Amino acid sequence: MPLRRTLRLGRAALFLTLTALASNRQDPGAEDFAPLHLTSSSFSGTIPDRYASCSGQTGNSPALAWSAPPGTTRSFALVVTDPDAPMGTFTHWLLWNLPPETRSLPEGVPTDPQLANGARQGRNDFGKVGYGGPCPPGHAAHRYVFDLYALDSTLSVAAGASKPQVVAAMRGHIVAAGRLVGRYQR
Repeated sequence: MPLRRTLRLGRAALFLTLTALASNRQDPGAEDFAPLHLTSSSFSGTIPDRYASCSGQTGNSPALAWSAPPGTTRSFALVVTDPDAPMGTFTHWLLWNLPPETRSLPEGVPTDPQLANGARQGRNDFGKVGYGGPCPPGHAAHRYVFDLYALDSTLSVAAGASKPQVVAAMRGHIVAAGRLVGRYQR
């Protein structure tokens, strides 16, 4: 009987720990806001090698397009992550302060810290500014999550910032969000 009680307490402690971690996540969560429809003409389901960074390719960013946001939108932010990375979620791209009239991004966005339209890019987990394409270890397929946020302000975050800095600045300013998921396997 003491072993069963110990197992029940252990399961309860695990549940409480997982619940606490979920409520303290760094991602704002695309499901909590008005919807944006996010699509890509570059891929549907599977991400082609030309957008990867470890198959002899340079890893150009894919083209993206989205629906009109709420009228209160003052800028957009894009966060691209790999939640299947072995050491935890891996950030592949941070882009923010896209002008509110923007409805798409072309393939191959430059990796400059600040773009001509005033948008800024952050440091990905490869340690570089701009888009870093998929490069999962081994041969298992990974999901690559493109989260687009419509914000009611621009962000006062310097180019080259990290994901925690960008996400913290977005809190309380998200008015709509959209998500697109692609898979990549070497």
